[in-house]
Amino acid sequence: MKSRAHPAVVAIAGAIGLLFLFPLVYLVWSVARLGGDLGATLASAATLEPLRNSLILAVATTATSGILGVAAAGIVVRGDVPLRRLWRIALALPLVIPSFVGATAVLAAFGPGGLLPWVPRLDGFWGAWFVLTLLTYPYVYLPVAARLGTTAPGLEEASRLLGAGTRRTLRRVVWPQVRSSTVAGALLVFLYVLSDFGAVALMRYDTITRAIFSARLFDRATSVTLGLILAVLALAVAAAAQAPAAAGSEGSRERQVRYALGWWRLPGQLLLVALVGLGLVAPIAVFVAWLVRGSTTIGVGFSGLGDDVSFLVTPTINSAVAAVVTAAAATVVVLPVAYGAVRSRRLAAKLSAAAVASVFALPGLVVALAVVFWAIAAPEPLALLYQSFALLIAAYVLHFAAQSLRAAQTAIADVPIAYDEAARTLGAGAMRRFFTIEMPLIRPGLIAGAGLVLLSTLKELPATLLLAPIGFKTLATTIWSAAEDGFFAEVGLASLVLIALSAVLTWLFVVRREPV
Repeated sequence: MKSRAHPAVVAIAGAIGLLFLFPLVYLVWSVARLGGDLGATLASAATLEPLRNSLILAVATTATSGILGVAAAGIVVRGDVPLRRLWRIALALPLVIPSFVGATAVLAAFGPGGLLPWVPRLDGFWGAWFVLTLLTYPYVYLPVAARLGTTAPGLEEASRLLGAGTRRTLRRVVWPQVRSSTVAGALLVFLYVLSDFGAVALMRYDTITRAIFSARLFDRATSVTLGLILAVLALAVAAAAQAPAAAGSEGSRERQVRYALGWWRLPGQLLLVALVGLGLVAPIAVFVAWLVRGSTTIGVGFSGLGDDVSFLVTPTINSAVAAVVTAAAATVVVLPVAYGAVRSRRLAAKLSAAAVASVFALPGLVVALAVVFWAIAAPEPLALLYQSFALLIAAYVLHFAAQSLRAAQTAIADVPIAYDEAARTLGAGAMRRFFTIEMPLIRPGLIAGAGLVLLSTLKELPATLLLAPIGFKTLATTIWSAAEDGFFAEVGLASLVLIALSAVLTWLFVVRREPV
């Protein structure tokens, strides 16, 4: 018999799902109020071309990120490569680089006038695909690596004892156990690429987010209409991905089976070197080059090595506090939704999960504008929340909770139902069964999801610019402001600090708690 979520959990999940529909409701209301013509906008060439470009880029990036993420996780977690802990940390770090920073680094590195002038400049579709693939494959790598660390080694050992070779064991035994984690990560990549603005704008690739941003001032009706189209598309993708995840084998904390890569060891190591080199080392090299070259701009506060760097202390603290609080809040908020979606057959629970996931595809600018509108129009006591830290965290949670949701769903689906049924027959109540049996088993997945939220919050820009309290600066806003002013030495230093902070938090909240 399938364990079912308590009706109260389903009710809470439904309420949370309604709250996450707020940005979509705002878009519908704005389209109706401003007189936007959804049909005409959707049928126009000015919409169809950017929409087609967005879908092509999202599909291409998801495919390559999925392949690279699964391969990297398999090599590091199960392969016999040296320096596995170092690789495990380094492979996750490209996720912390904002897309507009990564695109800036690529444009500055390649082509005439760049650090590597003999390498052709990357822009357009190929430039956006290159940058986004290198920055999003960790969305697949992290959950797959976490799942590979908790699969049942007995099944693999039994398969090999029965004469199955390594390839057949990986295909028939290991892959079914990590498939749901792969799909979860791939969905995040797809939604991330749909919502990205920074990389596509700099690479001059015309997507629907660029169209929304371009129309936001001179044609607000078209802007919100395009935002609604993007939201509906995201909701459809998220709903399609809500098919019940196949339950994996029992989670295990036993030492996992290691595979001798043989002659595949060298290609595997080259893949790891390429991913880390292009996704992390190369951007860092560009940042260091900017820092060493310094700035020749008259009056700039920071012009290079030897200058005072105390201006970064407050943004660093603000970024760390906001990221940790958001990660914790998102994990707590989506846990009932994830539990209801996996353990309940009610449509409301499934739709709640789809609502949470859909917000991740909305551009951060759209989510932030929806929250700003609500805060300004709210009654007097609630209006005081405008430009408060609490409202900023709420906007972060709205935008990034989907990252924690998918990881939580996968972790819950992998908990054997027999454990819950055995505890129930012994008289344990629902709360006791959850906290003593299920919570210890799903904790690694929850932490992995929280780590994704934490890293995304560190590089969040639009919501911070619109909602942050006066004087509240983060590393992302510092980088953006310095880049707009052409202070590349400051961009380089702030980017290096952002990567260092993210590396520390990734180790504390994700890597340190996982088996090696």
